[in-house]
Amino acid sequence: MKLQYLGTAAAEGIPALFCNCPVCTAARQKKGKEIKTRSQAILDDTLLIDFPADTYMHALRFGVDLPSVHTLIITHCHSDHLYERDFWCRNPHVAHDIDEKPLAVYATAAGCKKIAEMTVIDPHRTAVHEMAPFVPFEAEGYRIVPLKADHDPATDPVFFIIEKGDKTLLYAHDTGWFPEETWDFLAHYDRKFDCVSLDCTCMLVEFREGHMGLAACRDTYARLTEMGLCDETTVACVNHFSHNGNATHEQFETEAANCGFLTAFDGMTVEF
Repeated sequence: MKLQYLGTAAAEGIPALFCNCPVCTAARQKKGKEIKTRSQAILDDTLLIDFPADTYMHALRFGVDLPSVHTLIITHCHSDHLYERDFWCRNPHVAHDIDEKPLAVYATAAGCKKIAEMTVIDPHRTAVHEMAPFVPFEAEGYRIVPLKADHDPATDPVFFIIEKGDKTLLYAHDTGWFPEETWDFLAHYDRKFDCVSLDCTCMLVEFREGHMGLAACRDTYARLTEMGLCDETTVACVNHFSHNGNATHEQFETEAANCGFLTAFDGMTVEF
């Protein structure tokens, strides 16, 4: 599998739109990895994960062939993960000379409702499918298991186990410390994770509800390892950062490495 991080920030981005804190100021000055857009990833250039307003820029910057992407999974319906207005851009009078296979969008009930309210979306070009926690489904040759997340309950939040062949990814954004139902499910899960990507929105700040900081990520990964789901061959990453985490990318990269994590940046690719 190949996981590419297209955007690695929380909702406000880094630098945040109207902020002059030290982290945002450093990002504007240094640019490069310090610039972080809203969270999105793509697996094997095929399976798109989340759909922020920055999707357009991600496609341009990283050469994502969006007309050829036919599967999208949504973690939750906050606008930095689901910007449903841009599905209008797949309508026939806007998107020309593309194949007639629809974009299959998988979302929980709150996300499906949000998309349905956009009545100008052509259902022949964008087909919406409702998913639920702990109910596996198959798409594009992947077996996907949504897991219940600890995040705003009004958004029906989930994160994902994604399997293909003998490879398995745990993509855990946005979430705090996993709910007990999710830990119970994982206790009976019988595959090892080849890659784990954990929410680290709060970075150096201690936080475990709704999002996590580095200490919570360390403890989460330790518990996964104790359960036999991770080992020394697992690629471990942290992702989804806020300027409120009180560290630049350069500063945080060292702290994360000391805990055994790679620090995601926009465009970073990991293969496993």
